[in-house]
Amino acid sequence: MRFDWDEEKNRINRRKHGVDFEEAQTVFDDPLAASFVDPEHSITEERWLTIGVSSKGRLLRVAHTYVVLNGEELVRIINARKSTASERQIYEEKEI
Repeated sequence: MRFDWDEEKNRINRRKHGVDFEEAQTVFDDPLAASFVDPEHSITEERWLTIGVSSKGRLLRVAHTYVVLNGEELVRIINARKSTASERQIYEEKEI
């Protein structure tokens, strides 16, 4: 799986949420990560939310899209932040 993002959005996200997209992409390595469609933000494209533990041990919520490019799945990260209490509960209970 490959990852892509807008570098300006990454800089803004780092300032606003203290999470770099390099770290955010590591939640996809978490075998217990929970992913689900975000219908509220899927008007022009299907957006997803993934909640998982990063390589730094932080539980993050990552908003992203999936794109298939030349037969390969590409994850485009839109934003990332620390998970809220309700998102932590989703992760722990997998009640999606």
